[in-house]
Amino acid sequence: METTDAFIGLTCVDCGETFDAAAATHRCPDCDGILDPDYDYDRVDLTPETLDSRPHGSMWRYAELLPFPAETAVSLGEGATPLVECPALADAMGVGRVLLKDEGANPTGTFKDRGQSAAMTAAREHGASEVVLNSAGNAGQAAAAYAARADLDAHVFLPSRAGFTQKAMTEVHGADLTVTDPVDGNSQIGDAGAAYAEAMDDHPEWYSTKTFVTPYRHEGKKTMALELLAQLDWEAPDGVVYPTGGGVGLVGMHKAAREARELGWTDELVPMYAAQAAGCAPVVRAYEAGADEHEPLADAEVETACNGIAIPDPGASHLILEAIRESDGGAVATTDREILDAAIEVARSEGLEVGATCAAAVSGAFALAESDEFGPDDTVVLLNTGAGNKDVDALRAHLGEREVEAEAAE
Repeated sequence: METTDAFIGLTCVDCGETFDAAAATHRCPDCDGILDPDYDYDRVDLTPETLDSRPHGSMWRYAELLPFPAETAVSLGEGATPLVECPALADAMGVGRVLLKDEGANPTGTFKDRGQSAAMTAAREHGASEVVLNSAGNAGQAAAAYAARADLDAHVFLPSRAGFTQKAMTEVHGADLTVTDPVDGNSQIGDAGAAYAEAMDDHPEWYSTKTFVTPYRHEGKKTMALELLAQLDWEAPDGVVYPTGGGVGLVGMHKAAREARELGWTDELVPMYAAQAAGCAPVVRAYEAGADEHEPLADAEVETACNGIAIPDPGASHLILEAIRESDGGAVATTDREILDAAIEVARSEGLEVGATCAAAVSGAFALAESDEFGPDDTVVLLNTGAGNKDVDALRAHLGEREVEAEAAE
């Protein structure tokens, strides 16, 4: 494998053992824990001044803090997404400044591209010919795209509740798509996971790019925080509100903030806030209960139209909770109506398009401001993890419902 100078291997977050990345490809060989890319930060030959001289072409601008050099990357130009001022939202929220980090500008329209770029690079470096994952939708589409770029065959397992766009584009990119059968209605992410596990039993040679099975997806997504801090001249905002399902991006962003502080680029961590839908909020429940990890929800307990964060059993909740507590952040849940209303408000007041799922960050930020978590001088960053057209049916249906209610009230 061709790796960067500072990358020293993969360290298990559970048992603490470190392994050669060429040999350990996925979970910890000793305890089956999550492996995390590790670095010798004394060997990171990179400064903010050096970054200032580089073009903003992709997330691989930060290659010295990634496992693989830019020239080996499977890339579609992911990253380098805009940070947009939202003065109308700041006024409505009663805070000093609101900024929206727009991950909808990525090649397949979501932040999932960052993770799949890193994971697919690892797959190619390991000599894989076929990759596999299950997903709520967007990661499956991204995996199909990046597998096509890397000339790898992809097998994607999605629940029936995944969006039409995600299913269609997964096949357009040439992946083998399996949509799991509905059980008493729409199938859920857990059904897709069960089908994925059965396929892995039958095809152990397939290379997984599944969340927290590969060590590299959260590593790619950490570049969101590096970009954000660079865009803010290395001054940490007062809060980043993140729509949270599996929490891969939140965990990655917290890692990057810790690295930036370790390298002396910034003085403080970035307070991370997990925003969930009230109908599927296992992380929020655990946070409010003071627990170290979540209690899984049964599929029948999931009551949200926000497909991307309808994750009843996030496998790395202990890392999410650790991140929000260590960073002095928090967790908040809002209703589907509040989330969808927020998406429409952003579109109408700022002209920006946020996905229905992603608008949980907006409604969550409003709830946090109303509870005085954010004050009149604070800078709040909203992570829009995906483009509005990913959930266009949900947004248009909600708009129609509002219009019917308004007419009935006249």
